[in-house]
Amino acid sequence: MCKSYGSGKHSVPVIDRVSLEVAKGEIFGIIGRSGAGKSTLLRCINLLARPDSGTVTVAGVDMTRLGTKQLQAQRRKIGMIFQHFNLLSTATARENVAFPLKLQKLPREDIRRRVDELLETVGMHEHADKYPAQLSGGQQQRVGIARALANHPDVLLCDEATSALDQETTRSVLALLKDINRKLGVTILLVTHEMDVVRSICDRVAVMHRGRIVESGTTPEVLLKPRHPVTRELLRQTEEADERSGFGTDAGGTVVRLFYSGESAGEPVLSEAVSGTSVRFVILHGIVSRIRDVPYGRLTIRLTGPSDEVQAVIEKLGQRGWEVDRSDVAG
Repeated sequence: MCKSYGSGKHSVPVIDRVSLEVAKGEIFGIIGRSGAGKSTLLRCINLLARPDSGTVTVAGVDMTRLGTKQLQAQRRKIGMIFQHFNLLSTATARENVAFPLKLQKLPREDIRRRVDELLETVGMHEHADKYPAQLSGGQQQRVGIARALANHPDVLLCDEATSALDQETTRSVLALLKDINRKLGVTILLVTHEMDVVRSICDRVAVMHRGRIVESGTTPEVLLKPRHPVTRELLRQTEEADERSGFGTDAGGTVVRLFYSGESAGEPVLSEAVSGTSVRFVILHGIVSRIRDVPYGRLTIRLTGPSDEVQAVIEKLGQRGWEVDRSDVAG
């Protein structure tokens, strides 16, 4: 798929030969810096932005071949959640959720029943008669999620759905999306620039840069063993400190970055590797967490001692399934 804005010499490519396949029922993340083309790609999926070339197939239907009425009907199967909520300011939470159902001219009782069900699902039933200005950001986004689910969509598109929210609210909204995915089987395609969002919710992820997908795979694969420099930089931006600061050669030793996941995350692998040697280690930076219930760690350490023993320690770590990267850190 390709998409450009402008024409002739002023044409600017935004999506450049992107090919993407999302499996039914999964949560798929698209991450990248601002201007990478993420939001445009998302808008191409429901044809709010029509690609210049290529096809868009959703649930077996080629969206690009549909006429106006057919496209409108197919779009009802694709819900969308926006960064700034996009709620009707003069309508209550209940009225906002009911809006897409009223457009279909459904019976009033059917609308009431469906709206009550959705507000209960997103935990907003007690705020049904409040206006957006009376709701917090997280509450507004929950109303936006309920509205996006009104037509029983097969696919839910999330465009920076949590970037306007604080950390605690983000966690609660992501937990809600995971719950919806699990209970309703809705496929979720999520655009974000926040690596923590991808880490906590996505089954698979694609990294975009300058209109292209530069890396993709399962979330543990991409985040634990990033191949592309853009992915590595995005990961560094989420870390609590700059790994490069304070390394220096004055301290001596060998600085390496370690990646590990699975069962070995709970074992004393590093201590066992240096046992019986004169090598000492200092942890310069570390993250220990989980990705979709898979435990993992990313450690940056300095090893000091005889070079042959340091090399032996590195080899032992590799034998235990830990990946050791010395290529892009100073030592």
